[in-house]
Amino acid sequence: MILTLATLSFLLSTQVTDTVADSRDTPPPLDSTRSVVYLRPATFRGVMGTETRVTDTVTQRRRAVEYSDWYYRRLTIHKVASYTTIPLYVTEYILGNKLFDGDASSSVKSAHSAVATGIGVLFGVNTVTGAWNWWDSRHESEGRARRTTHAALMLAAGAGFVATAALAPGDEGGDFGQGYNDDRSKHRAVAITSMGVSLASYLMMYLWK
Repeated sequence: MILTLATLSFLLSTQVTDTVADSRDTPPPLDSTRSVVYLRPATFRGVMGTETRVTDTVTQRRRAVEYSDWYYRRLTIHKVASYTTIPLYVTEYILGNKLFDGDASSSVKSAHSAVATGIGVLFGVNTVTGAWNWWDSRHESEGRARRTTHAALMLAAGAGFVATAALAPGDEGGDFGQGYNDDRSKHRAVAITSMGVSLASYLMMYLWK
């Protein structure tokens, strides 16, 4: 009897040991519910056919505008001519008032004509250099409204100066004849308006940045 119980105990312990060893050596079963996902560079596609696309965000940079050396040379000439025109405006205004009052000598009239010619030459230089640089900078979006407004005002002032010269009074019948007396008010008004428009355009370029 004792021998039989010992034999049964030995057999049971051997079976338990084999079961534990088998459970350690046997790998865990594969989870049949697990999905395998395949990745592509721009697309994520799953085994069930679902697809998600990746949208790349591209930031566009503003294209830089390059200017030639002559652009900056013209800009320097344009600025110097503008600075030189301002004292000529003041001088022409003083001489014009003397002529308007009718107590000026012939030398004042000659100086008035000479200063007016100088203003015309400088204004012509400003018109050419300014229009040229305005065209070269047409692709530059920054400051375009300011440059275009400045150009429009200067063209208007230039047209005014042409009208001022056309309205210049004559000197028939003496130093200041009937033609002078009839046209001097229009001549003076158009001249002052043209100078005011150009000065406002100059000031705008410094204040509007």
